[in-house]
Amino acid sequence: MASTLTASCFSKIKTSSTMKPKLKVKHEYISVGGNRHPGAADWDQYNYTDVLAFGADNNIAFWEPLDPKKEGIFQLLSGHSAAVNVVKFLPGDNLLSGSDDKTIRLWRLILGSDGIGLFRPIKCVDAHQSSVKCMAVLGGSDIFVSGAADGTVHIWRLDGDDIILLQAISLSPKYFPLALSLARLDDKSYVLAVGGTRNSIQVYTSKNDEFSLAATLSGHEGWIRSLAFTKELDSDDLLLASASQDRYIRLWRVHQGLDLPASRAADPTLGILGKSLSNKAHRFEVNEQKYSVTFEALLLGHEDWIFSASWHTSDGKLQLLTASADNSLSIWEVDPQSGIWMSVARLGDVSAQKGSTTATGSTGGFWTGLWSPEADAVVSLGRTGSWRLWRRGEQWTQDVGVSGHTGEVKALSFAGHTYMLSTGFDQTTRLHAEWERDGLKSWHEFSRPQIHGYDLNCIASVDGTRFVSGADEKLLRVFQEPAAVADMLHRLCDIVLPDGPLPDAANIPVLGLSNKTIEDAADEENPTPAPHKAVYDLSHPPLEDQLARHMLWPEVEKLYGHGYEISAVAASEDGRFVATACRASSIDHAVIRLYDTRDWYEIKPALRAHSLTVTAMEFSYKNEFLLSVGRDRQWALWKKNKREEWGLGFSNPKAHARMILDAAWAPPCAGLVFATAGRDKVVKVWEVGDEEVQCVTTITAEHPVTAVAFHHLPICDSPILAYGLETGGIVLCRLRPSSLEMMVSFQMDALLAPSKAVNQLAWRFGNLGNTYLAAASDDTSVRVFNVDVCAICGVNLDPDYNSDDE
Repeated sequence: MASTLTASCFSKIKTSSTMKPKLKVKHEYISVGGNRHPGAADWDQYNYTDVLAFGADNNIAFWEPLDPKKEGIFQLLSGHSAAVNVVKFLPGDNLLSGSDDKTIRLWRLILGSDGIGLFRPIKCVDAHQSSVKCMAVLGGSDIFVSGAADGTVHIWRLDGDDIILLQAISLSPKYFPLALSLARLDDKSYVLAVGGTRNSIQVYTSKNDEFSLAATLSGHEGWIRSLAFTKELDSDDLLLASASQDRYIRLWRVHQGLDLPASRAADPTLGILGKSLSNKAHRFEVNEQKYSVTFEALLLGHEDWIFSASWHTSDGKLQLLTASADNSLSIWEVDPQSGIWMSVARLGDVSAQKGSTTATGSTGGFWTGLWSPEADAVVSLGRTGSWRLWRRGEQWTQDVGVSGHTGEVKALSFAGHTYMLSTGFDQTTRLHAEWERDGLKSWHEFSRPQIHGYDLNCIASVDGTRFVSGADEKLLRVFQEPAAVADMLHRLCDIVLPDGPLPDAANIPVLGLSNKTIEDAADEENPTPAPHKAVYDLSHPPLEDQLARHMLWPEVEKLYGHGYEISAVAASEDGRFVATACRASSIDHAVIRLYDTRDWYEIKPALRAHSLTVTAMEFSYKNEFLLSVGRDRQWALWKKNKREEWGLGFSNPKAHARMILDAAWAPPCAGLVFATAGRDKVVKVWEVGDEEVQCVTTITAEHPVTAVAFHHLPICDSPILAYGLETGGIVLCRLRPSSLEMMVSFQMDALLAPSKAVNQLAWRFGNLGNTYLAAASDDTSVRVFNVDVCAICGVNLDPDYNSDDE
């Protein structure tokens, strides 16, 4: 970034409002998991911003790990159409990204007239014939390198706003590059290291901007996952670190001159390994200068694949950070007396004690490790998509990171005005709430109630302490909040403690899918000790290891009856009834089953009207009606009589031209009114009368409508409707109080909206009069927007406003 741009300037992105002038919308909270790829993240070392960027599905997320306010992810940058595998900062406000969509994109931070900076797309090139997997950049140079699954490495030059291909290298023998590193040999030439799906490393050197193979370094016994060049502090030599799936890091020395440097390859302490520690010199010549590459040292200590290696100089010492699938980060430095490289710090878990000894173990290990610009902190990304942060002090201490889903987020549900639950295809359910302390507020993940073995499709909060979730299995599961989590939410989020007894905590028994209370899970053959009280006695939101192991909710009921995967669930406002549905291709299976939450018995008979999958359901205010919509293009309105028996009141078999994907009830002040949203690119508003239900308003959208939600808070007398699109767009509408005609609508700025289909929307009233709109999306994100609803209520008073301009 330019010298005038500081971290505080960059952080202004967090308060940016990019909607229409009369409507103020900003991100209150973004939760998203990082992509499991060693190169999919970078902590800006050039531009003095303290900002970390990482791939999150097809987006790029921005987070300031050392932010004292701990506000988490503050921007998601969309543009790629597939998963982002590589992110690299460059000097001069530039950012490069590579993706499974085969493209490389150049982004630039541009300051607006208000002093707010936002990354904007500058250039996109079709870089390769297959997924871009790795990239190497070099500060002070306009050259960068990309590698892809098509078995090629491309050399590029960044020329202002343009990206120019200089050379395409076909790797021979053909293999897929997974790691690249670029360094300067002198003022005119570069050295490039390439590693991937073979055991050796290829070294290329440049002459007149043309790279050619100079040496092949052998010794590793597994694929090469990371390469990193650095300049040695007390000499002009280059050191190359190579990290491999063979669990070892090798250091290589690039030396100028005919003489060979002294090497520690023959260190007697390494002889027991029986490894090939050959000190063979690989010689080459560049610009009439002689060079050699020799093996320098073998670093051992990790117990599983090593995914990343990165250098940094701290306190005059050269240090190497490595991240491994054994759930640990290691910091290495050379001992000045013996010259032997040693691990001076080990962060994370000891895998042998945690039961994870492979790259597909219970926690999956760390996929990348990054230094902060000042080397006063390090971060790591794990299989669960969560970032862990450690700060350097007298000892390394763990601090609050960020977390999120790594699969499509299919559903969310607010528990009254307290916390929010989200669930999706990463097979987890997560609880999000506002952390309140010292006048500051920020959203975080506070519990992971459910870690499942099936993709999760739907969720509904029954009351403040229970929820029901449905997955790709034939049953639904009911969970009860444990006392330890309730107490933590009370202390950190000011959420009122529930009345009545609660279970203490929960564990998952071995080979089980059902969360059991500690007492139920423990027996003589399988003792399950209760977690120590200190695990829950926290002064900050739980860290990732605590979320993954100690924040489960016990399962208290299973709801049976359906024959196929669960598709939808809804709970009544008073928590008395739960309605469920499953995927279906006939009327026999497209039934809705009702359960009484007092005893969890099914209320017979099942409700029959739909002939295909029921996609969404919602109870009306005071639970008088149950609204259901389905793939058969119809809606059905079920009515409860005085004997609490449910029957079909109204239905419309041809309500939409294509399948209906969502439905929502309007607030009581509008009367008995509901909206349906369909793949036919239409939102319809219906009014329920004594004899019939009429469509009073039809809102046409540009794309299929996948989610709809009414604002239920008493802000103004006009119903306010939000609907989400298959493309990720979100539109806010105000309806006329009497006729329910649309008065005005707003298209949410693409910089704020999701980049893939919106699966569910939900409103909630926040503190200090704030109104929150939450969105769950296929781009793996959960977003909470702070919406100025009063602006929507009064926007028609502006004579200069054009309601058709979206």
